[in-house]
Amino acid sequence: MPTIDAERLLGDLRRLAEFGRYRSGVHRPTYSAEDVAARQWLAERMAEAGLEPTIDGIGNVIGRRPGAGPRLLIGSHSESQNHAGWLDGALGVIYGLEVARAIQAESGPGAVDVVSFADEEGHYGAFTGSRSFCGLLEEAEIDALANRYDGTPLRSALERAGYAGRPREQIEPERYRGFLEAHIEQGDYLESSGLRLGIVTSIVAIWQYRIVFEGAQNHAGTTRMAIRKDAGLALVRLAAALDKRFPEVAGERTVWTTGRITLEPGAPSIIPGQAEMLFQFRDVDPDRLSLLERALEELVAEADAAGPCRCRLEALSRSVPKLMDRRFQDALEQAAERHAPGQHMRMPSAAGHDAQILAQRVPAGMLFVPSIGGISHHWSENTKDEDIVLGCQVMASAAAAILQA
Repeated sequence: MPTIDAERLLGDLRRLAEFGRYRSGVHRPTYSAEDVAARQWLAERMAEAGLEPTIDGIGNVIGRRPGAGPRLLIGSHSESQNHAGWLDGALGVIYGLEVARAIQAESGPGAVDVVSFADEEGHYGAFTGSRSFCGLLEEAEIDALANRYDGTPLRSALERAGYAGRPREQIEPERYRGFLEAHIEQGDYLESSGLRLGIVTSIVAIWQYRIVFEGAQNHAGTTRMAIRKDAGLALVRLAAALDKRFPEVAGERTVWTTGRITLEPGAPSIIPGQAEMLFQFRDVDPDRLSLLERALEELVAEADAAGPCRCRLEALSRSVPKLMDRRFQDALEQAAERHAPGQHMRMPSAAGHDAQILAQRVPAGMLFVPSIGGISHHWSENTKDEDIVLGCQVMASAAAAILQA
């Protein structure tokens, strides 16, 4: 079985973290100068490993082993959330690179391709790079997408990055046995259970909504309480009702979040005439998701009927939960038992990942390593070196087994 080089693995991860270094994490937004430089560095490292690298028209970095296949594709994403952690995404990309090198050293030519997808973190769109690679991103959508923070059109960002005019690479399903992705857990289930590895069974669906209350903007001092139509107060009451109702219909791992509340005009002496909240919930069970949506719809309808403010619900997106390939789960579990007996568990992913997009075209599997304190999307995110090394060795062993099957 292939043996990884732990020093080389950790060295590559720490070198990648220098692109956009921020405190103990990174700030490497999609198509920023730091992200573009990191992608070029990744392409050079792929070439040094005997792969043929391409940076395509959406910014995906694909390193292909020469030859027709069959191959196993391994990777993740390399841009970051703003002022976030050094391992989110990057871990899976460098695992792919190290596994490709280890398998080549063990068995000769090797059979692993490596990928770093663009914009998994959604600075411009949801899973922009992996959807493009899987043929799920139309040119019209690229025309319409813009940066959610500063409004820069995606076309302009691609031009600035030097990717405009390049062809967008497309997956060749016949080339691949499947896709493997490794990631930090981004939660604390593994750490709190005293375990070191998670074999992902499924990837959660995320259903997102906008809830808007329409009231009447008026003077905060002269408007009698009895006649007010305070949109902000109505929104807070709905948020409290959601917090009371959702535990009654939630599953074991259901989560829900009010991610943003805005009041218009948002001044201390003005009664808000409009209030908006962005709300999402997550689960892996389609029936549970539908049950949660019905509960949300009922509460919104009740708030609208009760008045005095009108309330409307707008569905923004509904992703589909994805099961990971059973054979890949078995291969990862067998490798985990070989290298860390009794220190692993099967578990769903509560976050979205590129693997759920690739699973629409080829078999896919995922491996988690623990996040210290369950922290992610923050610059203090971290994982023990020994867990990083263990995870990569398990990934290499599982990849070899899949290729030999």
